[in-house]
Formats: sequence, structure tokens, C-alpha cells
Amino acid sequence: MSDVLDSYPLLLRGAWTTVQITLYGAAFALVLALLFGLAGASRSAALRAVNRIYVEFFRGVAALVLMYWFFYALPLLGLRFTPIAAAVLAIGLNYGAYGAEVVRGSIKAVPRAQWEAACALNFTAGQRMRRVLLPQATALMLPPFGNLLIELMKATAGVSLVSIADLTFRAKQIQASTGQTAATFAVILVIYFVIAQALQVLVRLAERRTERMLGRRPQARPIPIAATTGEVMAP
Repeated sequence: MSDVLDSYPLLLRGAWTTVQITLYGAAFALVLALLFGLAGASRSAALRAVNRIYVEFFRGVAALVLMYWFFYALPLLGLRFTPIAAAVLAIGLNYGAYGAEVVRGSIKAVPRAQWEAACALNFTAGQRMRRVLLPQATALMLPPFGNLLIELMKATAGVSLVSIADLTFRAKQIQASTGQTAATFAVILVIYFVIAQALQVLVRLAERRTERMLGRRPQARPIPIAATTGEVMAP
């Protein structure tokens, strides 16, 4: 174990690479999720068709296969990507498809009365979406987005297969040099867990900020009816 812990500079560099790919992939996936999620919630049949094609295709293809395609297959056709670009494209396209369904479902889950009230105020379609529907839908999106973010982070463990020196890649190097398999992978297990918890904390902070922006507060516990009549409730 001491030999593994002495290799902490390698592990830290690998962890930082993992965090970078996670953030880049998450940002790309978020943009795709918003674009195609809004298309899926549109009243236009053509935009809804575009949403279905994107979601069904990229949700049905493994991120690792996409990564191999971008890094190994497309160069044969003259399109070359750096390892990190290939990883971010593959992960972003794959998880963006899942995120698009979250966005579409969250918008659809906003009560229709909110849409009707916006129409009564003569809001344009853009104003209805920007001022009424999206703020409320965001509060519904964040919990599933948090789950997808952690899943995306765990999916980055596969980027070592396209020669990216992430946390898993560094662990394999340390395992090969020290011969301590159990200790090495126990350490990176803890590191992945710490990264996941840090991401979850950020999502929870975003949830609380969104709730405050919407003016929502935790509901007070109801007072028992008997308490208002002076009766003593049994514990």
C-alpha cells in the first residue's frame, strides 16, 4: 500500500484529467440536451422528429463504441480527433441523448395552467419558454441531471482505452510497476467516490439556488387538529 500511496502525484494528475473530461463532456452534453430537449417539446412535428432520431440513435449506441469510432475509424476517412476530443464527443453525444429526454419530460411536466396563464398575459412563445416554463422545468431537471453527471463521470474510466492518461490509466501504470493490484484499485475506488460526492454537492447547491429563485420554501409541518382544540395528543 505504501508504494501505491507514494505514487500520489500520478494519481492526482490522473484525477485532474478525469475531472477535466467530465466537465467538458458534461458541458457538451448539457448543450445538446437543451437543444434537442426543446426540440422534443416543440409543437413542430419536424423538430420532434429530429429529437427522436438523435435520442434513439445515440441512446442506443455505447459511448465506448462511439469513442473507438471517433478515434480509430474516422481517421481512415480523413477526420482526425485528438484523444480528448474523441472522448468528449463520444461521451457528450451519448449522455446528451439521455439529458434531452430529461429536458423534454421536465418541460412537459410543468402544469398546463402555467402555459395558459402565460398565454393570457400575451407572452410570445419565446417569452413563455424563457420566463415561465424553463425556470420551473429546471427545478425538475436538476435531480436526474445529477444522476447523469455521476454516470458520465464513471463512464470516463473508459477513456484510458484511447490512450488518455486519466485516473484509470494511471492506476494501471502504478499496478504494473508495483504489482499491488488490490491496493491500487482500492485507492482509485476511493478517489472516484470522492469526485462523485463533490459533483453531487454541486448539484445539490444548484437545486437549492433554483428553489430560492422560484420562491419556494420547505413546507411547515401541519398542526394536528386536536392541538387547535386544546386536546392533548398521545405520543
